[in-house]
Amino acid sequence: MALGLGLLVAGGEVLLRGALGLSTRLGLSPAIIGAVVMGFGTSSPELAASMTAALAGAPGIALGNVIGSNVANIALILAVTVLVAPITARIGGMEAVALSAATLALVGVLLLGEIGLLLGVAFLGGLAIFLWASLRAGQVEMPEEGDGARPALAPGLVMVVVGLALLVGGAQMLVGGAVALAEGFGVPPAIIGLTVVAVGTSLPELAASLAAALRGQGAMALGNIVGSNIFNVLGILGVTAIVHPIAVVDAFGTADIVSLLLTAAALVALGLYGRIGRIAGLLGLAGYGVYVAAVLS
Repeated sequence: MALGLGLLVAGGEVLLRGALGLSTRLGLSPAIIGAVVMGFGTSSPELAASMTAALAGAPGIALGNVIGSNVANIALILAVTVLVAPITARIGGMEAVALSAATLALVGVLLLGEIGLLLGVAFLGGLAIFLWASLRAGQVEMPEEGDGARPALAPGLVMVVVGLALLVGGAQMLVGGAVALAEGFGVPPAIIGLTVVAVGTSLPELAASLAAALRGQGAMALGNIVGSNIFNVLGILGVTAIVHPIAVVDAFGTADIVSLLLTAAALVALGLYGRIGRIAGLLGLAGYGVYVAAVLS
């Protein structure tokens, strides 16, 4: 657990430095780099878990993984981040629309009862549109090539890849150690799955957002959460549904739908307002506690 925590801290710092370098080199705003590079990259544990579940004949786990991660990213990960370092940054109208649309699409899947091949392709198409629009809208004025202000592209890419590898490896070590410790104390597997494992796949988002917020890169920290939640729905569910149709089981109900809608609405509102402080963080943590209690009951 200690080694995993150390890797998470190091990975968050390395990823942030690489993302800042890419932001300068590619002429993209920190918010877009946070959403696209950091947000999508830190969702790799969720993608791996969902694909593994689908290939093992349990695609319903992929849906639970996305629901739990999206709620945790906002009510837990972002809440903890702003308790440590409040964020002063805004999300763009496009990101707000994309996050709202992805959340409504996820709620629609829960109400519809299944997501198959056609919806999976549609989700991936929506993700491609979001990526294209984000990269176009996120362009900023770039310094001239010869003035020495623009860093080389390769170091930034290498740091992003290394940072993501450290985050994923650290999360796996921390979760593995925590599961072993919990089993040693006789904690039931269901509780371990809902808490340690579910939160464990979101640890890269926490490490990356904390590193960004502590360095005064609030837009990048916020973009990381927004991008991660969009990718979880459109990317992970899209790919998983293409591999294997996902049927909604009875375990998902009103508590999940309400939590998804409330957390997304809060993030959009606070993101458009431009400041997320400690009071919002405390409310988020309290709400997450209520969600966990509702799911367990």
